[in-house]
Order: sequence, then structure tokens, then C-alpha cells
Amino acid sequence: MSSQKLGIFNSLSKPFVKLVEKYYPDAFIFVIVLSVLTFVLALVNTDSTAVQTLEAWGNGLPKLFTFTAQITIIMITAHALAHTSPIENILSKIGSYPNSSIQAYALVTFISGIASLFAWSFGLIVGGIISKFVAIGCTKKRIRIHYPLLVACAYSGYVIWHMGYSSSAALFVSSDGHSLMEEIGIIPVTATIFTSFNVTLALITLLIITIVNPLMRPTNSSEIKEIDPNIFRFNSKNNIEENLNLHNRNFAQIIENTRVISLFVGFCLLFFIAYVFYQKGFSLDLNLVSWTFLGLGLILSNSPIHYVKLVNKAAITVGPIILQYPFYAGIMGIMADTGLINVLAQKISEISSSETLGFYSFLSGGLVNMFIPSGGGQWAVQGPVMIEAAKNLNVEPYVIVLGVAYGDQWTNMIQPFWTIPLLAIAGLHMRQIMGYTFVIFLITGVLYGGAMLFLGAG
Repeated sequence: MSSQKLGIFNSLSKPFVKLVEKYYPDAFIFVIVLSVLTFVLALVNTDSTAVQTLEAWGNGLPKLFTFTAQITIIMITAHALAHTSPIENILSKIGSYPNSSIQAYALVTFISGIASLFAWSFGLIVGGIISKFVAIGCTKKRIRIHYPLLVACAYSGYVIWHMGYSSSAALFVSSDGHSLMEEIGIIPVTATIFTSFNVTLALITLLIITIVNPLMRPTNSSEIKEIDPNIFRFNSKNNIEENLNLHNRNFAQIIENTRVISLFVGFCLLFFIAYVFYQKGFSLDLNLVSWTFLGLGLILSNSPIHYVKLVNKAAITVGPIILQYPFYAGIMGIMADTGLINVLAQKISEISSSETLGFYSFLSGGLVNMFIPSGGGQWAVQGPVMIEAAKNLNVEPYVIVLGVAYGDQWTNMIQPFWTIPLLAIAGLHMRQIMGYTFVIFLITGVLYGGAMLFLGAG
């Protein structure tokens, strides 16, 4: 790639990087501003009074408590698993593969994208972890890596998650007894996730971002901000295990350091997961992802007390999640209970034709995702409105499912909600990566929008 072409992409990213660094507030401030905006929009566009809107907000605050606990446990157990000695060795080996900065950026993008297709939670956690180890591996080889861009590469892979196995909208409409059964029946995943259209678009998107991300690397060496390897150095034997004399341990210490206990519990968890798959098929959910990380972490740790200390080290990553997610739940409460989501979706459907409804579903999905950054939660409140519009315009329901799904994943590139777990693991601030992901937002917006116009009414 010529330096001139490289300069084009680097120049394209620079204004967005500077814009985000200057004007994008902290993720907590972002959600407060978004809450106020949602409150005002509800007052202006619905019949709800200020008191009713406030009540909707307050009633919504606890609605993500279960989800918050799930994602918190996933983060902690994934972090602990990554720092067991066997996994550290594997990740260090992967981190040593790149022999240039281009290879490093491309590798992190590709791995996080594939992981996101497998399960959205995998994409975030794996992306955060692999970016650290690749950065450290490059440092050992004296390859200069701009760490914020590397972590942005990890997050950019998340832009295809809704095209993969954990697609909330597609799984919802494929489930027997779902709330839209009478309107659209059951739409199998072979008509959404596993269509040649969706698979091809996912692979094209992954290829494009894998090529584009390395091209945004700084051309001026003074702009490169490298990782500090000492921040993430985590030697399990030296920093975690107590230097106890094997002959002077008391009974409690002997039990705590008996690996048989952690092995027993770990294998019980894995057996339970295997049994669930045997009973229900290979159907991942957040709980099973958590138990997988927990079970493997227990098996690969040196002892029960060793695993407890790994978890204690990991627990510092969950603060931002615990603080922010209730406020997003409050926004969801306003959108759903005041009918604001229906108003927005109805206005969009009114300007659509049968050929463009899928495209406008994509745009509306992207807009709603800014207020309801949860694939499942968004489809639950937006899906019925868009499906009704599809019936009126004789548009195939699967077109709407794909449109909303693409819109949801698209604006994740400028919505800080899902950066929280990844950045907590990577050790960066949202402002350091979102200038780069804004470029991915622009590219994928053109790509997804064009694809939905091409698909038409199905």
C-alpha cells in the first residue's frame, strides 16, 4: 500500500479522533445527557406528562439488573480465565504472531470479528483481551503499535455481531411462541442469519474493516501511544499465590490450596453445559457463557484460593458497568412506557415504500439503538411497529428483522454502551478509540444501507 493511500485513511480518521477527544464526554456523562434528551423527546412527541415520564424513567431503572449481573460475571470470569497460566501462554503466543504493525491491527480486527459472529459477548471480551496481548507481544519485538487504534480494531469487530449466531432479533422470531407469532409466524434462522445475503455481507464487512483499520495507523511516530507492559504484567505465581511453606500450612490453608476442589466444581459446570446442549441443542445465552468461563477458569487455576484472587484482581473492571447500566434501563423505560418508540418508528414507516422500508428499518434501528443499546430490548419495543408497517406495505418480515439488526450493530460504533466491558479489560478510555470507530461507522453505514436498498422488499 502506497504511503499516499495510507495518508488518505489516516487523514480521514484524524478529524474524528480530535473531535471525540475534545467533545465526547465520559460514558457516564453521555448516558445522563441521553436520559435528559429522551425525557424531552417524550414530552414533545407523546401525551405523557412530566410526572408520567419521570415515573416511566424510575420504573425502568431496575429493569437491567439481571443483565448487569450477567455481563459483570462474564467480564470477571473471562478476565480471570485469561490470566490463568495456560491461557496466558496461549494468548502470549497469539500476541507474538504479528511481525509488523499492519499484521497486528488486522489480526485483532479479524479475531474480534469472528468471535463476535460466534457470540456478541465473546467478541467484546476476546477483543479486549487479545488487544492487550498483541500489544505486549509487539512491544517485545520492538514493533511500535498505537494502542488506542489496536483497541478500536478490537471493538470494530463488534459491528457484525448481529449477523452471527447470537443475533437477538433473528433468534427472537425463530423461537416458538414469540410475541409476534400471530403476525409473522416462526422465521427460521435459515431465512435470516444463514441466508447467503447475510453471510456474504458479514464476510465482506469483516474483510473491509480488516483492511481499513491498519490503514488508519498514525504516519507520524510522535502520535503513537504504546501500551505500558508493566500495567498489565500479571504473573500468577509471583503476584497471586502466597509463599506458604508446604509443611507449615494449617488445615484451612490446605483446603484452600487443594486443586481437586476447583477441578471438581469446574468439571461439574462443564458437564452441566454439555447436558443443556444435549437437551436443547447448541444454544448459547449469557448464563452459559458465564458458566463456561467460570468452569474453565476453575479447572485451569492452581487452586480454589488462587482462583478467588484472580477474580479479586478482575473485579476492578466492573465499576463503570454497575454505574451506567441502570440509567440505560431508565431510558428504555421512557421509550417503551411513554410510547416514544412507537412514535419514532411510525414516523419512519410513514415515509417508506415497499422497496425502501428495509432501508428505513435499518436507519430507525440505528437511531433507536442510541437510546436502547440492547439488541433484544430494542427488537421487543421496535419490532411490532416495524412488522405492522411491513404488513401494510407487503414487505417480507425477514427484511425488517435484518434491517433492524444491521442498524443496531451499526451505531454501536458511536454508542459507548458496549465499549464499557472491552475498555475495562483493555485499560483505555472511550474517547481514545471512538474517533477510529467513527470511521468504521461511516463505512459500514454506506455498506449496510446499500445492501438493504438492494434487498428491497425481499
